[in-house]
Amino acid sequence: MKRIIIPLILVFAIGCKQEPKKELTAQDIVDNSIADSGGKRFDDYIVTFDFRDKSYVAENADGQRVYQRISDLDSTTITDIKRGDEFERYMNDSLVMVHDTMAVKYANSINSVHYFVRLPYGLNDGAVNKELLGKETIDNKEYYKVKVTFDQEGGGDDFEDTYLYWFDKELFKPDYLAYDFHVNGGGQRFRKAYNERYVNGIRFVDYENYKPKNEGTDILEIGQLYNKGELELLSKIELENITVE
Repeated sequence: MKRIIIPLILVFAIGCKQEPKKELTAQDIVDNSIADSGGKRFDDYIVTFDFRDKSYVAENADGQRVYQRISDLDSTTITDIKRGDEFERYMNDSLVMVHDTMAVKYANSINSVHYFVRLPYGLNDGAVNKELLGKETIDNKEYYKVKVTFDQEGGGDDFEDTYLYWFDKELFKPDYLAYDFHVNGGGQRFRKAYNERYVNGIRFVDYENYKPKNEGTDILEIGQLYNKGELELLSKIELENITVE
């Protein structure tokens, strides 16, 4: 009888062994992060917020993203609208002509603000390339480190920039991000998220905005520069009066 029971126990034990845990890809990590941060609500809702001295609106109209920036100057309200690749400026209710060079500058500025507010949602855009670099510890906590680059087609005027994101290993929230840029002499920035809050199911954060104390550093090493105290705080990026409808 024992000769029968023992093999049966071994078979049962082997059958109960857990399957090897699937290694996550960069795409898996981003998908989980987007789902936790609001998912499709980014498309379905109208988001408004104030940043510094201007108001911003983001919505989807007929399947197209429409971003607005509204500022008041004395008795004049200036409304800048980026609709896809098109840009319009209104002064009060009147459409005004804007030189192409300035239109591109204004449109990029509007897009930049909305891009960071909507993160991580934009990381699944068609022109985005994602690469998992492994794991890295920042401020005594281990994160997934993901590198993001952009295709020239569809990647915007700043397609040559490189971004890094550090995602919480359990909750997949991007607690830190960094990027290099090439306009206006170029440089690097490192941002630490804080003041997390959810408004109608969408995650919003503010940022501490840092830069390296020394020039010529490698963007891939910027997380360790932060750990060593080799970054300096430039500013805080704070959103106010957020509504989601």
